[in-house]
Amino acid sequence: MISLVKNLVVLTKMTSPTCKLYKRPFTVCIEGNIGSGKTTFLSHFKQFDNTTVLQEPVELWRNVAGINLLELMYTDPKRYSFLFQSYVQLTMLQLHTYKSAMPYKIMERSVFSARCFIENMKRTKLLEDVEVVVLEDWYDWCIQNANIVTDLIVYLRTSPEVVYNRMKTRARKEENSVSLEYLHQLHNIHDEWLYDQTLFNLPAPVLVIDGNKSLEEMVIQFENCKNLIFNRKEEKN
Repeated sequence: MISLVKNLVVLTKMTSPTCKLYKRPFTVCIEGNIGSGKTTFLSHFKQFDNTTVLQEPVELWRNVAGINLLELMYTDPKRYSFLFQSYVQLTMLQLHTYKSAMPYKIMERSVFSARCFIENMKRTKLLEDVEVVVLEDWYDWCIQNANIVTDLIVYLRTSPEVVYNRMKTRARKEENSVSLEYLHQLHNIHDEWLYDQTLFNLPAPVLVIDGNKSLEEMVIQFENCKNLIFNRKEEKN
């Protein structure tokens, strides 16, 4: 656990130990399919010195005691989905509870969206019933007992065909086996949750952004989103 926390800190913006740590930064979670533009969104916000940007801890998933758990999950999902998702929920909980010296915190995905992947694993029969029970009990405990607060969800709603092409362009080796069908499945679940708002309870208001646009058009949308976020009144600490 010590090494996990240490690695998570390395992946985030470092702050001086003498800085004030915000008990309650304004927290935004960026949600969307694989390749929907989440990393681009976060990169836009790294330029601002009032914001802590927490990227999805992919590097941790690639090196769990020397094992690439992300790759195992994609190559043998029936065998490794439960193990991988358990670790995802742990690492996302670490990010949620990371204390920031900035008044704003922006996260790539969240412990909430982990349920989208669990839901897809249920629908595609990758998990045994008992595995679903364990993951959902673990999730419910996190929500009820950990200090997880989200003020805004930004949903980068992007068509499966667009994210499939982007995924092929960036060419992460673990994603070689990801199919267009799988991306359609994830898109539909994200839509049920954040667009139709019929699947899970929402922890925060949702801002939907069209992720199919060009980079130049997306930057304009990110700027509009920045104004919306930064114009919110900061929580008194």
